[in-house]
Amino acid sequence: SDVCFPARCSEIFVTSAKQDIRVWNTQTGQELLRITVPNMSCTAINVTDDGKSILSAWNDGKIRAFLPESGREKWVIENAHAKGVTAICTTVDSMRVLSGGGEGQVRVWNILKNGYRLVEALKEHKGPVTMIKVRKVGTECVSASVDGSCIIWDLRRFVRNQVIFASTLFQNVCYHPSECQIIATGTDKKIGYWETFDGSLVREMEASIGSINALDISEDGHFFVSGGEDRMVKLWRYMEGSVTHIGMGHSATISRIKICPNKMYILSVGTDGSIMRWDFPDLPIPVEELTSRKASDDEA
Repeated sequence: SDVCFPARCSEIFVTSAKQDIRVWNTQTGQELLRITVPNMSCTAINVTDDGKSILSAWNDGKIRAFLPESGREKWVIENAHAKGVTAICTTVDSMRVLSGGGEGQVRVWNILKNGYRLVEALKEHKGPVTMIKVRKVGTECVSASVDGSCIIWDLRRFVRNQVIFASTLFQNVCYHPSECQIIATGTDKKIGYWETFDGSLVREMEASIGSINALDISEDGHFFVSGGEDRMVKLWRYMEGSVTHIGMGHSATISRIKICPNKMYILSVGTDGSIMRWDFPDLPIPVEELTSRKASDDEA
């Protein structure tokens, strides 16, 4: 159901499927750790930026944190969401957790030494939250929902900054590393670029013959990958919006996809339980793209 890398670490990765969370060696594919919660289903996972906890969202409405070395349960947030926890992420300082639920709420939690505290519940989505991503500074986040909206939230005042509507069930959203744009995708088979400042649509392109569930951007912002019901892993140039490579091998829908931090591999997981590791191609970055990036940095 999900896959993620620890921050700045490409040697191991974490996956979730039904009642299991597993830690793997990226190079060898060896299973290093298995965490099992019987009779439950894990819907999303995340590793805190300090690497000290594996966060997990569960269909019983609980958020569970585990120690990555032993797999021992560290803490549990009971009744985090009434209709199950569907999305989870953490801020860079690892002191705050954001969760999305089946009822459409985005909840903000402070993690304390002796427990946790609910800071705020953000209640504008009308359907299940499918993805939450936080800016590096931790003052803003974006949430995607099957109600056809992506909302950019101010995490200091806990109000909506911008909202994006589209005729789709949003499945995934990502910040560009510059954090001036987001890209989002869903069941309308399109990938859209939006400005975070005013929520305006910059570009929209047909990207698949089926729903697109998985999306991830490389840390340098030059490339991104997508996957979904067409069972193909597609690598795109961000600026050009063009496909450079297509990977075929999945026999079922791709649910999540990740580019490893050192940009050596792409990992994709499918609804049939498969995990596939792809070599990231050695692609040159166009000169005009480097020039535009430098100009943007100079203006900033």
